[in-house]
Amino acid sequence: MLQLSGLNAHYGHVHALRGVDLSVQVGEVVTLIGANGAGKSTLMMSLFGMPRASSGKIIFEGEDITKLPSHEVSHRGIALVPEGRRIYPRMTVLENLQMGTAQADPANFAVDLKRMEELFPILADRRDQRAGTLSGGEQQMLAIARALMSRPKLLLLDEPSLGLAPLYIKKIFQIVRELKRDFGMTILLVEQNANHALKVADRAYVLQHGEIVLSGTGAELLASPEVRAAYLDGGH
Repeated sequence: MLQLSGLNAHYGHVHALRGVDLSVQVGEVVTLIGANGAGKSTLMMSLFGMPRASSGKIIFEGEDITKLPSHEVSHRGIALVPEGRRIYPRMTVLENLQMGTAQADPANFAVDLKRMEELFPILADRRDQRAGTLSGGEQQMLAIARALMSRPKLLLLDEPSLGLAPLYIKKIFQIVRELKRDFGMTILLVEQNANHALKVADRAYVLQHGEIVLSGTGAELLASPEVRAAYLDGGH
């Protein structure tokens, strides 16, 4: 479904991504782990041209989308749940979900809203509540639901567990499992919580200083001495 080939990206003179090769197949959960500043969020945003790839290719469903504007990338069926959630705090939960339908057929709204409220029951209870008054975990669920309202083919999750209490971290990764199992969702997941992320991953990559340094199945990387030393056994 998604193929990055020799992807390079810069922020001014800073070489943020260095020849990244990465693929995501239909129905997979692919996890990208790495330390702060490794380039994980940059990789996600580069799919939307922010920053624009300086060289290399981004292929989505056989089409070269490397130079497409952001809104055209969204139209192709890619949705991003950004780091920090970025919900609309003064809007209600329902209004936030409506904002997620900009790329979708309005005729599907009622069906999709019901599906989101079944997947995230707390949102049904909070439908008329301002989003900014939700807890961090509830806001993260809203951000995921808002992205799903566009009926994406590929869902990008950027640090979904960041700053959440352990109970909500567990819930978020359970939701990832349910999206794959029950909806066949294809997911590219960026996470610092390597333990949880690798357990839900079909395949995974380790990004270090803008380069892919390891790849394999989630189970293989979970058992890797290098990964355990750096990210799981008290490493940073």
